[in-house]
Amino acid sequence: MIDTHCHIDFEDFDSDREEVIQRAKDNLDHVIVSGYSNDSNIKVLKLSKDNEGFIYPTFGFHPVSSQNATQEDIKIAHENVRKYIDDIVAIGEVGMDYFYVSDKDLRERQEEIFRGFLDLANEYKVPIVMHVRDCEKKAVNIIEDYENIPYFVFHCYGGSLKTAKRIMNRGDSYMSFSTMLCYSKHHQDLIEKIDLNYVLTETDSPYLAMRKEDRNEPINVMKAVHKIAEIKNMDVASVDEITTNNARKIFKI
Repeated sequence: MIDTHCHIDFEDFDSDREEVIQRAKDNLDHVIVSGYSNDSNIKVLKLSKDNEGFIYPTFGFHPVSSQNATQEDIKIAHENVRKYIDDIVAIGEVGMDYFYVSDKDLRERQEEIFRGFLDLANEYKVPIVMHVRDCEKKAVNIIEDYENIPYFVFHCYGGSLKTAKRIMNRGDSYMSFSTMLCYSKHHQDLIEKIDLNYVLTETDSPYLAMRKEDRNEPINVMKAVHKIAEIKNMDVASVDEITTNNARKIFKI
């Protein structure tokens, strides 16, 4: 199994990061750690170098942070993507967040920065991991403009089934499902109807644990895989094989 999206560079893991990584190594094939800021991107790169062949990095800029970022911040983010393009497996997480942000000008700023990262992914022909909360439909419309991006990943997908069908019809786009599957009726209803050939698994650690007061960690991606198997009435090995192969294909790991 592969946790395709987590943040074990967060300070939440400062006291026991090595133990968390070791638990993941004992049970998973790989872990992808997603950068969300300029500092985070460098941290996830170091984590990948220290755990070569197991941890893989992506470089991004979280949309809620990006809306307040300076032009210099974004310039540095782009420069680091170019500098380390051979070390990262995707650009992300980047995107737009309409759940936290309702201001029209800030939403436009998010889209402008998102498109900048899409341009980079298009230029280098690398996958992009997208945080597009409450604006999934708009994101599907936006990515129509980018023909050279090999794969689009809708991280922690929570949109409508109608939009999910549009995503599947593209052929180059995937939806990632997290440990939220264990307790979210909406996500359970979605996964029941979505073709696993377009599904990835993730934890978004340290977020989205079984209980709000708990810290999530990569090993819990197993719970998401088991829940998918239960909902779809499939054996765990089959779900594991399909979702893991999807991740290997997209991220070339």
